[in-house]
Amino acid sequence: MQLFVKQLNWLLKSRYSIIKKKISKAQHQLPFNGFENHQNSIKFVNFISDEDLQELNNILDWNCFVVDSNGRRFGNQAYREKRNKPQVIPDKRISLMDEYFSLADKHVLEVGCFEGIHTIGLSKYANQVTAIDGRIENVVKTIVRCSLFGYHPTVFKLNLEEDLTEHLDLLSADVMHHVGVLYHLKDPVKHLLELGKYIRQGVMLDTHYASEEQVDDVYEHNGKKYSYKKHREEGYQDVFSGMYDYAKWLKLDDIVSLLKESGFNQVEIVEQRNERNGSRVLLMAQKS
Repeated sequence: MQLFVKQLNWLLKSRYSIIKKKISKAQHQLPFNGFENHQNSIKFVNFISDEDLQELNNILDWNCFVVDSNGRRFGNQAYREKRNKPQVIPDKRISLMDEYFSLADKHVLEVGCFEGIHTIGLSKYANQVTAIDGRIENVVKTIVRCSLFGYHPTVFKLNLEEDLTEHLDLLSADVMHHVGVLYHLKDPVKHLLELGKYIRQGVMLDTHYASEEQVDDVYEHNGKKYSYKKHREEGYQDVFSGMYDYAKWLKLDDIVSLLKESGFNQVEIVEQRNERNGSRVLLMAQKS
């Protein structure tokens, strides 16, 4: 009974949070045009009418936006405080990734493609891009946005928490773009240990991690114990959350060790930073 009450309480809080964000989005609408910064030449958007672009913006529940060459908004903010500015393409981490891995002749796998912003950036550099996401709505948005930019990556729905054995051929790539996903997983150890099975060269990983002071629990995988911070998530209904009600944030030392155990024996920490939600790291991991 106590467990049921706890789960019901979590569900009610989660629903309330999602509704609150939707109300915020509706009450604080962005202008449609007049954006001067971060404009993009969007192949199949630049020449369409304002009416058509506004209809496109309303067909899907966009949670981020870009700006075309005419200063018009393609997409929408998530809510008042999140993704309320034009997204930059390409993201600086993708340019850095290209410096490390020379993407021009590479096949890149992007996990957690969201609404295609990074997918487009990767498509500008890489020979081939495969993008996956655990939410079908993100798959649709990524396909739509990339197509209108003139790119056609392979995009499909796949939950990284599931058994990936039957999907390794679909995931096989030279390099992985791994941004903002690891800290949403409930079994990040298993995930990291499996990367070497389908990624041939390297991984660009950008993730939150737990400090020693934040660690509050331990779990076991293959007989080895890993300390972690239990982080509450809002589940599938919130596109900025993991797929379940909580995730495990690993310590940075364990993340590095797991990558090496998976075959990426050269791990370089490029940047560490403190953000609103906690400590975060950008690293490049390569097989020798």
